[in-house]
Amino acid sequence: MSSEKVEEYLEAIYKLQSPDRPLGTSELGKELGVAPASATEMAKRLQDKGYVRRGKKSGITLTKSGERAALELIRKHRIAERFLVDVLGMDWQYAHEEACKFEHIMSPDVEKRMEALLDNATTCPHGHPIPDEQGRTAPEKVRPLSSLKRCQTGIIAKIAEERRDLLEYLATLGLMPQRKVQVEQVAPFDGPMLIRVDGANYALGREIADKIWVKGEK
Repeated sequence: MSSEKVEEYLEAIYKLQSPDRPLGTSELGKELGVAPASATEMAKRLQDKGYVRRGKKSGITLTKSGERAALELIRKHRIAERFLVDVLGMDWQYAHEEACKFEHIMSPDVEKRMEALLDNATTCPHGHPIPDEQGRTAPEKVRPLSSLKRCQTGIIAKIAEERRDLLEYLATLGLMPQRKVQVEQVAPFDGPMLIRVDGANYALGREIADKIWVKGEK
């Protein structure tokens, strides 16, 4: 079992686990693109190593050591994304996939130097917080754009899903972190939302609006 594969599983579990619902191997396998049986086998191995707990009601959850390992990887990943976009000028839709390769080989020394070069940036280009060296992040007061009502406004905080096609689409609309967005109309029966950003109006499906998280204004 390679350390890279272990890290990928721990990172996925950290992102998927929730106190509101148990995380099963089917969902975990889907996230990682593997069969549920493979995810089940890996979950058993991670449990044997003390990285996860498994229960019928609680599902798969990280132990303290598992969470610490996951946050270390997430920190490297988000610093790498920031470096790729801010320093190398890479478009944000490609940074996630490239950072997935870089995060497994980044040494602590390189990590610190990159962080200093980036003036200790607090978020990745997609708005997700960068954990500090102790694995801590500032609390987020955010909610999905889809929860806003007509005439409400907010500042885009983060994009929940870092799929290349989604990020590329949102960039064409100017829907990126720190942009102000206003809801002009909300269609009934879960229909699209008409939103305004940078002086232009766009119709946005609820599924996409669910993936855009905003903060601040109302």
